[in-house]
Amino acid sequence: MPYGHGFVYGLGAAYFLGFLFSLFIAGFFLSLAAYLVGIKEASTLKAMLAIVGGGIVGAIAYAVVAVLLIWIAPMNVLLAVVAFILAYVWVIKTIFNTDWVRAFLAWILAAIIEVVVVGLLVLLGLVALA
Repeated sequence: MPYGHGFVYGLGAAYFLGFLFSLFIAGFFLSLAAYLVGIKEASTLKAMLAIVGGGIVGAIAYAVVAVLLIWIAPMNVLLAVVAFILAYVWVIKTIFNTDWVRAFLAWILAAIIEVVVVGLLVLLGLVALA
């Protein structure tokens, strides 16, 4: 087995390409959902930007709400999840230039499409969930 810098750089390149591939697939599902919901300015590139931006902004919103509301311990996590969802949908709303309802429906529909596609791939034996 090779060791050294080339091996480590190769692993980094493989992880980066895997990240880009998964980002493209998630962006494709979100752009398909946006198209089905009726968002006119839907494209895969905008969807990829919404995936990355929504994840970053949502994580920041989650962390801020969870830390600021630490004094209501069980509820702070639930409120942080709500803040994450609202921030993520806000990013989709902003990038696709649409309203809140369509952005939320696109977010939900993208998740449903991803679950259905993964379920079909598992049933066909092409992917394992382990």
